[in-house]
Amino acid sequence: MAFDPSNAAHPPLRVVLCWHMHQPQYLDAHTGEYALPWTYLHAIKDYVDMAAHLEAEPGARAVVNFAPILLDQIEDYARQVRAFLKGEGQIHDPVLALLVAERPPGDASQRLNLAEACTRANRQRLIEPFGPYRLLADMVTWLKQHPDYVSYQGDHFFFDLVTWYHLVWLGETVRRTDPRIQPLMKQGRDFTLAQRRQLLEVIEELLDGLLGRYRRLAESGRVELSFTPYAHPIMPLMLDMESAHEAAPQAELPQSGQYPDGRARVQWHLQRGLESFERHFGRRPAGCWPSEGSVSDATLTLLDEAGIRWSASGEGVLTHSLKQGREEDLPDDRHWLYQPYRFQDRELSLFFRDDGLSDSIGFRYTDWHGDDAVGDFVHHLEEIGQRWHRDSNNHGRGALVTVILDGENAWEYYPANGYYFLSALYRRLAAHTDIELATFSDCLNARPQRALEHVVAGSWVYGNFDTWVGSRDKNRGWEMLIQAKQIFDEVMSQGQLTPAQAEAATLQLAVCEGSDWCWWFGDYNPSGTVSLFERLYRQHLVHLYRLLGKTPPEELSHVLSRGSGEPAAGGVMRQGQKSDG
Repeated sequence: MAFDPSNAAHPPLRVVLCWHMHQPQYLDAHTGEYALPWTYLHAIKDYVDMAAHLEAEPGARAVVNFAPILLDQIEDYARQVRAFLKGEGQIHDPVLALLVAERPPGDASQRLNLAEACTRANRQRLIEPFGPYRLLADMVTWLKQHPDYVSYQGDHFFFDLVTWYHLVWLGETVRRTDPRIQPLMKQGRDFTLAQRRQLLEVIEELLDGLLGRYRRLAESGRVELSFTPYAHPIMPLMLDMESAHEAAPQAELPQSGQYPDGRARVQWHLQRGLESFERHFGRRPAGCWPSEGSVSDATLTLLDEAGIRWSASGEGVLTHSLKQGREEDLPDDRHWLYQPYRFQDRELSLFFRDDGLSDSIGFRYTDWHGDDAVGDFVHHLEEIGQRWHRDSNNHGRGALVTVILDGENAWEYYPANGYYFLSALYRRLAAHTDIELATFSDCLNARPQRALEHVVAGSWVYGNFDTWVGSRDKNRGWEMLIQAKQIFDEVMSQGQLTPAQAEAATLQLAVCEGSDWCWWFGDYNPSGTVSLFERLYRQHLVHLYRLLGKTPPEELSHVLSRGSGEPAAGGVMRQGQKSDG
C-alpha cells in the first residue's frame, strides 16, 4: 500500500527512480537488415540486468519507461532468433548472424566491417578485463591500419571475435548465474559452431523472456511501466517550431518553417505508442515520459486530452517556468523542486528531475566503488530530507525526489555493468527508515499540488532544445524531414496508395521523425558515431520517398553532418545542466 504522508508528522522522503529505455529504429526497411545492433545488445545486457536487480530486492520499486519503437524491435529480434533456431528463418542482423554462421563473408571489406563492429564497446570496462578479447580487439585495430592483411585472417579469428563480443555484452547477472556462460569465458578461444549456437540459445531466452519479466514486475506492484510516444519525436517542435525560442530566444530555426500538420502527427505517435504499449504489457500506462523530457503547453495539453495522468521533464524546464516574470532568484533550499505540480487546472501531474542526483548516477559515480557511490547518493537524499523537515511550512508533508536518466547507456562505464552499484542502491534505499521508494502514480494524490499555468517549452537537456535544433546541421536535418513530409502530404491527398502502402509510408515517416537523428548532428559528437547515425537517417528518408513512389532528392546521397568531438560517455548521454567548464 502506498504511504500517505498526511498520516505522519515527519513522513519519509519519497524517491522515484525512473529509468528510460530507448533505441531508435535501426532496421533499414529497404534492405530488411538491422544497420546497427544496439537494440538487442542493450536488451541482453542492460534491460536484463535492470529487471534482475529489481527482482532480487523485494523492497525495490522504480518506474521503467519504454519507447514503443524499442518494444517492437525487441519483439522482432526475439521472433527472428526463435525462428532461426527452429530452422524456419534467417537472422537479419549481420553481427548477430555472424555468431552462428558456418563461414564469415568472403569479401575482405565485409570482413573488416564486421570485425570493427565486434569491437564497438567500452575499452576500459568491456574489453580490457578480458585478455583473449583484448588481444583480438588489438588485432582489429592493427587490421584497420593495414586492411590488405584482412585476407590472411582465418575464419576462427572472426568467430572467436564475435563470440567474445556477445559474451561481454551479456548482462553481469547472466554471466554470474547462467551455467552455460562461464565455461565459454574460461575456454577463451576456438569456439565451435555448437558452442556459438548455444550462446545464441541463451540470447534467445533473454530476448524472448524480457518483456514478460517487466510485465510481471508491474503486475506485482514492484514497477510502474510508462511509455514515450511511438518513435520518440520531439513533440513541442513538431507542434510549433517557434517554441524553441521560449528558452533560447536567439536560436536559429530551420528556414522551411513549421512542421506540416504537426498536431496530427503528435496525436498519431501518442495513439500508436499507447496501442503498442498495451499490446506488449496488457495494460494502459498512467504516465508518459515525453521524448527527451520535451514539453510545452501544447504538448502537455495533448497528453492530458489523451488521458495521461502524469508526465515529467528536467529541472531546467521547471526553473525557467518558475522564474518567468520574477526578478528574484528561486529559493536556495530548492523545496520548489521536491514536490509534484499540476498542469494548469487539469488532471495532469508533473514531476521534475533532480539534475545533480541524476547526473551523478549517469556520470560521476562510474569510477567509484559501488558502496561509496551509494553512500554518497543516500547522504545527499538524507540532507534533502533534513532541510525539508526543518521548514515549518512542510510540517506533515514529505518531500519527493525525482531521479530520471537513461536506463541503458550508463552501465558500460561502470565496473561489472553497474552490478555492485545497482545492487547496493536498491538494497540501501529499500532498507532506509527515512526513505521510501515510490512510483509516480503513488504520488498523484499524496499532497496538494501547486499549479503551473505556463510551462516554458524545453527538454531535460539544459531546459531548451539546443540538442535538436539551432545549429546548421540540426536545422538541415529538420529541413530534409519537412521537405519529405510535404511530399508525404501531397501523395496522401491524391489517394493513390493502397491501404497497406499508406500504412507502410506512415510508419516510415514516424521513424524519420525520431529525436535521435538530430541529437547526433553537430561537430561536438564523435565522428564515427555521427557517420553511422546520419547515414541511417538519410537511408530512412530515402526509403520513405520510395514508399511514396517518388525519386529521393539528390542531396540525400551527400553527407549531412560530420562529428569531431569527444563528449562524455561518447555522446550517448548528456548532463541536465551545462558544466561551468
